[in-house]
Amino acid sequence: MNQKPIESLKGIGEKTGKLFQKIGVDTIEDLLEYYPRAYDTYEDPSPIAEIKPDSIMTVAGMLERTPDVKRYSRVQVVTALLRDGSGTMQLIWYNMPYLHATLKAGMRAVFRGKVIKKSGRLIMEQPEVYTAEAYGEIIHSMQPVYGQTKGLSNKTIVRAQKQALSARLMIRDYLPADLRKKHELAEYNFAIEHIHFPSDRKELLFARKRLVFDEFFLFLMAVRRLKDKRENKTSPFTIQLSEEVKTFQESLPYSLTGAQQKVLHEVYADMTGGLVMNRLVQGDVGSGKTIIAILALLQAACNGYQGALMVPTEVLARQHYESMNELFLKYQINKVPVLVTGSMTAKEKRIAYEKIAKHEADIIIGTHALIQEKVIYDKLALVITDEQHRFGVGQRELLGKKGEEPHVMVMSATPIPRTLAIIIYGDLDISVIDELPANRLPIKNCVVDTGYRKKAYDFMKKEVAAGRQAYVICPMVEASEMIEAENVVDYTAALKEALPGMSIEYLHGKMKAKEKNSIMERFASGEISVLVSTTVVEVGVNVPNATVMMIENAERFGLAQLHQLRGRVGRGKYQSYCILVNGSDQDGTKERLDILNRSNDGFFIASEDLKLRGPGDIFGIRQSGEMEFKLGDIFTDANLLKTVSEEVKHIFSEDPDLEKEENTELSRKLSEYLEKSYDRLNL
Repeated sequence: MNQKPIESLKGIGEKTGKLFQKIGVDTIEDLLEYYPRAYDTYEDPSPIAEIKPDSIMTVAGMLERTPDVKRYSRVQVVTALLRDGSGTMQLIWYNMPYLHATLKAGMRAVFRGKVIKKSGRLIMEQPEVYTAEAYGEIIHSMQPVYGQTKGLSNKTIVRAQKQALSARLMIRDYLPADLRKKHELAEYNFAIEHIHFPSDRKELLFARKRLVFDEFFLFLMAVRRLKDKRENKTSPFTIQLSEEVKTFQESLPYSLTGAQQKVLHEVYADMTGGLVMNRLVQGDVGSGKTIIAILALLQAACNGYQGALMVPTEVLARQHYESMNELFLKYQINKVPVLVTGSMTAKEKRIAYEKIAKHEADIIIGTHALIQEKVIYDKLALVITDEQHRFGVGQRELLGKKGEEPHVMVMSATPIPRTLAIIIYGDLDISVIDELPANRLPIKNCVVDTGYRKKAYDFMKKEVAAGRQAYVICPMVEASEMIEAENVVDYTAALKEALPGMSIEYLHGKMKAKEKNSIMERFASGEISVLVSTTVVEVGVNVPNATVMMIENAERFGLAQLHQLRGRVGRGKYQSYCILVNGSDQDGTKERLDILNRSNDGFFIASEDLKLRGPGDIFGIRQSGEMEFKLGDIFTDANLLKTVSEEVKHIFSEDPDLEKEENTELSRKLSEYLEKSYDRLNL
């Protein structure tokens, strides 16, 4: 039943089914695992005198008169005046003229909607209308708010979820009962139902804890299995340090920092030590990880082997390929890089594959097409992945299978405190580049409120006039009914009005790959002056000419993620700036953002973020959404992550092959998890 297509639910035809597929939902099981991204809580009505702008609020009162209806161009506007014991406020609806017949002078009702401030007055826009009795039935309840796409409303998703929950096949819980009891975990079927429709916050946290436990548990079980497979494996590739690479390194126009030299020494020791290397190189944005990768790839190539570099986006792959070609030409390195990406034509791919198979290519650079496509390597001795957190456990395992146990080095600029990194990357040894090159100009930061926008726009205008470029980050793609945050589509339209004559485009993750690549390439080449984007730019393109990073609703992001976004600027010779726009007046928000204001050190910021986050802090801020976790967050849920890590260690020490009777269901679930992680690669 759970594997039935989404169209098997009542009211979901082919057209709506395609909209669900757009959000990654094909089956009933997919829908059940499509968790709310927020919850709408129906609070007690507030007195009009205490209403705050820029928030969703509820008021109860009496209508002073029958609403007016006026037509402006193609828009019909309904306005009404509401009074309670503390004051009056205006209500306004667009294109809902029928309300004139249903709302009458003297009528008492409850109104709930977004409050804005216009010409010094508070106005509630497009409020929902309830009788006191109807509102009393839903007061204090929590209603799910899902990620949507154009044409697919939250109401449609909620209706489908309710159907799916009543139609589903109950799943046998794979976690042993004593483990659930020990950690006070909900039964799985209960958790699935109440993550969607909790009766209160306590029930939500209970359901969420179980599902986050599952996410961490299966992930760490898979990591542990990978570690056991890899540990102490003899390498089939004998690598000796090459004089050619040493000469190349000495010819570079800069010296490696002490931290780079230390990490390079650890990488070389692994490559020449006789065992298979499995190493994570963590380094802050701009710390110089790429040159470490190039030197390691050259060592493999100079020993007669092939090396591969896998990166998360096509634009970044092309940039690495072009800069490596320039470097090799400049320093007369007689090795051949080749590019492999998904959007290459069939002919381009065929030529690249032939070069790789015949060993006419020494270094292969690409996206995960390197493991997806039919690439046959000849003596693949080293595989490097950039931005490791973008690749799951399944990809990590597949990479190893592409060659005859190649050395594996993974690089990440995501600052994760060492205690958590050791757990998350349990199958890898860890090296840290904790020093920036001396020639880097520190980014200048400021935290401002929304009233600063005009000044920020003027500043961007000045930078663009000087030949520079800018990013503006918004947390959302399109406007949402209940979430108050800037979105790229509307923001771009408004910015084009504010900065006429300037080349401004938007970018978001829902765009087709070809469209995204085109926008990124045009920005990288300087054709686009200002790029309005979601966090899709967090990794993916190197634009040394970009000097301004403006982040709207900065309060909605985790600190480590904000630091990652800030790292898109400050990559060239020009002074760079980061403007963090705080759209909230909640206590503690400005203090949290001021940590970024005070420091450009990603590891310090990550450790501060860890201190600030509590186990109940689950709304609004996602930190590790790029990993394999839909709900779990390694910062918010750090204590649970540590607990799960201990349980995984215990299970494997008691039963390394998961063959005990009480572990058979667990073993089946782990196999299913790994299979799913391969399926996500479309293999």
